[in-house]
Amino acid sequence: MFQYFTFGVGEYYRGIVKSAQVKQLQRYVPSLKVEDVERGPAGVRAQAMDSDGNLVDDFVFDGGTGDIGSRVLHARNAPSPGATSSLSIAKMVAEKVEERFHL
Repeated sequence: MFQYFTFGVGEYYRGIVKSAQVKQLQRYVPSLKVEDVERGPAGVRAQAMDSDGNLVDDFVFDGGTGDIGSRVLHARNAPSPGATSSLSIAKMVAEKVEERFHL
C-alpha cells in the first residue's frame, strides 16, 4: 500500500478535480477542454501484484492441477482495457493454448 500511496492519492485527486484529470488527458488530446468532459460512473481495474508487492505489467497465464485444471488456461491481469482486443495479444493467447494443450 505504501509503495503506491502517492499514485493512489493522485488518482483520487484527479477523480474529484475534473480540471486535474483534463490536464493529464491533454497529454494525449491537447485540444481537450474541461467543458468537453462529463462525469460518468467510476470503474475499477484490477491489477495483479507479484509476491513482492510489485505490479505485474503483463498477462499471467496458468491453469491448475488435477483433471479439470489440466484442461483450463486462465489469462489473468489484462493490463490495459485496449489490450483485450489486440490481435497481437490474441496471437500470444493462441500460442499459449497450443503449448499447454499440445495442439
